Amino acid sequence: MSRWYMLAALVAVVIGCAAWNAAPASAHHSFAMFDRTKQVKLEGTVKEFQWTNPHSWIEIEVPVASGGSEEWLIEALSPNVLGRHGWNRAILKPSDKVTVLINPLRDGNKGGNLISVTLPDGRVLGGGAE
Repeated sequence: MSRWYMLAALVAVVIGCAAWNAAPASAHHSFAMFDRTKQVKLEGTVKEFQWTNPHSWIEIEVPVASGGSEEWLIEALSPNVLGRHGWNRAILKPSDKVTVLINPLRDGNKGGNLISVTLPDGRVLGGGAE
């Protein structure tokens, strides 16, 4: 085998490994959509809790002064990270009354990044941010 052929094969393997390792990093989104200079406290009722990868989600109904309610979609970290902070897939159930502290979306939509949640029994769980 020629020296140039071996060198070309080695370069191809290195480039392939670099591309393989870069793919997961490019799939993760930035948290720039959240205003980390602001915190919003929401009191509401859990509509749905999604224990999913790469991020878990809490959908809550928040009462408004004019009557009715608004749906808020709260993004949390992965089940793996949340689990290390005392969470599990059954920790939030539909109709649970909770208080969440979030960094709101910058665009004003009804959503945010979870900082903490106060459960119906009074326990406070962090959002898993290290």
